[in-house]
Amino acid sequence: MNMMTDILNAFLELWQEAAFWLLLGLVVAGLLKTFVKSAHLGGQLQGNGPWPAIKAAVIGIPLPLCSCGVIPAAIGLKRAGASNSATTAFLISTPETGADSIAVSWALLGPFMTIIRPVAATCSALAAAMLVLFSDRRRSAPLPAADDVSKTSCSTRCCGHSRLADSMAATQPPSLARRLWDGQRYAFTEVLGDLSLWLIAGLIASALIVALVPHDALAEVTQGPSAMIIMALVGVPMYICASASTPLAAGLMLAGVSPGAVLVFLLAGPATNMATLGIVHREMGPRALAAYLVGVIGVAIGFGYATNALVALGHVDIQGELTGAGQLVPTAISVTASVLLAVAIVSDLWQRLVHRWQGRSAHEHAHHGHRSD
Repeated sequence: MNMMTDILNAFLELWQEAAFWLLLGLVVAGLLKTFVKSAHLGGQLQGNGPWPAIKAAVIGIPLPLCSCGVIPAAIGLKRAGASNSATTAFLISTPETGADSIAVSWALLGPFMTIIRPVAATCSALAAAMLVLFSDRRRSAPLPAADDVSKTSCSTRCCGHSRLADSMAATQPPSLARRLWDGQRYAFTEVLGDLSLWLIAGLIASALIVALVPHDALAEVTQGPSAMIIMALVGVPMYICASASTPLAAGLMLAGVSPGAVLVFLLAGPATNMATLGIVHREMGPRALAAYLVGVIGVAIGFGYATNALVALGHVDIQGELTGAGQLVPTAISVTASVLLAVAIVSDLWQRLVHRWQGRSAHEHAHHGHRSD
């Protein structure tokens, strides 16, 4: 009973931690839908070379979007025309860095980790993006046009409205308020529906790890030469926010985990949680998923060993740079966001269930009518 209570409490804490950032990501996805035109984005983030991925990685660095918050924004970019490699770079660089996480890193981890963390994140994003680009070239499959992606991924409940909106747009350009409304409706219906189940699955897996794996035991097993691999394996399935994971990273370092192992955890956790991996597999395919994992984990482990070497060579006083942690998001805001997110996801799941039931009922009615004839 106590174990189930611990898991439930961990899940609720993670849900509360993720809710604000996910809602922020959905808002960003809606704004991208409103203001970023497919043709403009096609000239910026489409293409077979490395330049679109480089630009996507740079764009993602300052954005304050977390592991779950980046998913809807990345889906919006992908469906607006961004290449697989550019989408990959954005998916990795955004949650691993961010203006908020950089500030928190400076306060809690000190200047050394604050500098090396975004450098490693950018290298990780570019490495994975180049592997995805190479995978796409080997497959030699052209990317679908932005309009085709929207049509094939759009659910039945919104496609009818999209066609109606398109016919109206052909006769009269929509106002800014209408464009903003359509963008947010797209984000909180279609995009939220695409990621809601993956989000729940990822938070459950993370809650199991948080509740069942003691931090002191984790610190004990990360002292040997295999520490980087262990931390990567721990970080891959977890939902762990770049900003909110920083106090945990400081605690692990105070408990004796090497800065290199902590860096691996900080890089692998935000970019490789189950929700993100599920979306990468569905939107880009298994080859891209394999390239994504190899790029993130490989670069993270390499930078982990390099970080320990630099600390030893430069005699960096990591322990002296650590300080205490504070609450990142006010409780009132995080609780409100948690309730709003729960209502939005339950509403989306209910609508999908009703739609599926209506479709099944219509099919059975047609089948019985055919038999009667």
